[in-house]
Amino acid sequence: MPSTSASVQAQPPDFDALPPALRQLAARGVQRRFRTDAVLIEEGETGDTIFIVLSGRLRAFVSDSRGREVTMAIHGPGEYVGEMSLDGSPRSASVQAVEPSLCAVVTRQTLLQHIASDPEFALSLIVKLIGRARLATESARSMALLDVYGRLKRLLESRAQTLEDGTRRIEERLTHQAIASEIGCSREMVSRLMKDLEGGGYVAVGGRRIMLVRDLPARW
Repeated sequence: MPSTSASVQAQPPDFDALPPALRQLAARGVQRRFRTDAVLIEEGETGDTIFIVLSGRLRAFVSDSRGREVTMAIHGPGEYVGEMSLDGSPRSASVQAVEPSLCAVVTRQTLLQHIASDPEFALSLIVKLIGRARLATESARSMALLDVYGRLKRLLESRAQTLEDGTRRIEERLTHQAIASEIGCSREMVSRLMKDLEGGGYVAVGGRRIMLVRDLPARW
């Protein structure tokens, strides 16, 4: 398991912000730090651990034999990955740290014990799995029914946050390659579309962050 340190004893500042049931589970695990780009989970491998994100961000993605990748989701503090290992099947996706991250690593046995002792957590886990199934369905629908611009528009609008001055800005620093991995196209296609949107006055980039200046057109 790639890691840059051994277990960490002190609780991180945001530990108490976790939901009580998740906080109790995290406390039963071993805290580990992962450097940027470290791979926590590899698609196809057999594993028996889940990772609860205490700080940083993790990217779940799938890839093919030619090295092409599609990002499935980005997980931040208070979220967890690897729960699909509960059925004992191979990992369905890879997980990589996109920035320095701290996780509580919990074994499958510990997770099962926690589920048995805490029905509220068991229910929250079911809800989480349903949510991820819905997200996978929505992603498949987007890939099948929307063109590349439609997928780009959906991504930008879903990530943008409205600031006090009414400006909509994406706080996450998204590179064109990261966007391409999420919407399933080439980096060159994203670069062309973003350049056109900037030229049309729809988006602006400042401080490596994307701002939505005007409502994006329905079609491009």
